[in-house]
Amino acid sequence: MLQSKLFPKTLREDPRDEISANAKFLVRAGFVDKLMAGVYTYLPLGLQVLKKIENIIREEMNKAGGQEILMPVLQPKENWVKTGRWDSLDSLFKFVSHYSKTEFALGPTHEEIISPLVAKVSISYKDLPLYIFQIQTKFRDEKRVKSGILRGREFLMKDLYSFHADEKDMNKYYEKMKTHYKNIFDKCGIGEKTYITFASGGSFSKYSHEYQTITEAGEDKIFLCEKCKIAINSELNQNACPECGNKDLKEKKAIEVGNIFPLKTKYSEPFGLKFTDKDGSQKDIIMGCYGIGLSRLMGAIAEINHDKKGIIWPESVAPFKVHLIEIGESAKEFYKDLQKANIEVLYDEREDVTAGEKFADADLIGIPYRIVVSEKTTKDKKVELKRRDSEKIKLIDKKELLKIMEHVG
Repeated sequence: MLQSKLFPKTLREDPRDEISANAKFLVRAGFVDKLMAGVYTYLPLGLQVLKKIENIIREEMNKAGGQEILMPVLQPKENWVKTGRWDSLDSLFKFVSHYSKTEFALGPTHEEIISPLVAKVSISYKDLPLYIFQIQTKFRDEKRVKSGILRGREFLMKDLYSFHADEKDMNKYYEKMKTHYKNIFDKCGIGEKTYITFASGGSFSKYSHEYQTITEAGEDKIFLCEKCKIAINSELNQNACPECGNKDLKEKKAIEVGNIFPLKTKYSEPFGLKFTDKDGSQKDIIMGCYGIGLSRLMGAIAEINHDKKGIIWPESVAPFKVHLIEIGESAKEFYKDLQKANIEVLYDEREDVTAGEKFADADLIGIPYRIVVSEKTTKDKKVELKRRDSEKIKLIDKKELLKIMEHVG
């Protein structure tokens, strides 16, 4: 990608109405654009990051046995009335058709759609367990949107629903999903700061689990057990770790980036979602749900991976692997070499921009590797290599560098 053609241009000043680091840098660097409170456009750089996060999640959900579908955002009132959430869910966007006068909702979640969908199929015990997931836009009428894409009214989310013959099988899968979630957060570069967190299970069970990423920008308060590397949501009001009994818990601010929840028969009963057991009897299907907010995860990654100059993207989700900068000497041929080696590269070939401005943009955008081609490096038949997360600069042979870039990340 030629940086001269990249839409839009970077901004020198922080947006006035944004406080959090992720919002400031994502807007300034041209990853997102704020349309209104809680609603953002994902620009070319931002969409590439979002797609890489999506692919990491999809890969793990496929490994977990998930089958991907895409459910409607537009949902009928009657489904929400059946579960009692038409009147009880404050964040539900509702509207009336101008023509049929029918009432609809914009989906904040999809239990009211997936359950009647599966209920249309004649299911026996042989068909279970069943795992279905989607990656879809959600809408929630949040009372207070803040912190950029960390809390929005429109956002992208993955939700997987599991269907089981009994609670024992659901619990077994529930534990398996914890491993897949850990893999996702590790691959996205925030695993070390993300903790499985005990939360209220409501009427379903003693606990559900959230995944909380430690950051001062977080709006949640959790209590961390450093012995077990788990946390407790403040809503539980416990004074000891549920795993080891440790009472020396550390209070931290955090962002919720995912959750897993045992639904049991909460959403199967209203829709007659049953299966035929071995003895021919009809029994309620047991359900679990497993969510990750992709846009929120992107914001969390930027929030905890930055310095005063800009974002420092983990290689796995960065929009490009290499930021190639030319200073007074053409880097066109090396750009072609990188492309031939299938290395993702943003090429700053702009002639009307100073070297200092190019370096500032590179730091702001946060691509993992910066390569500089200049008159000095060309004379030595080398290029200058610098990692975004390091101050070390290394002069290296072009062929050697190509080999290194092919094998990193």
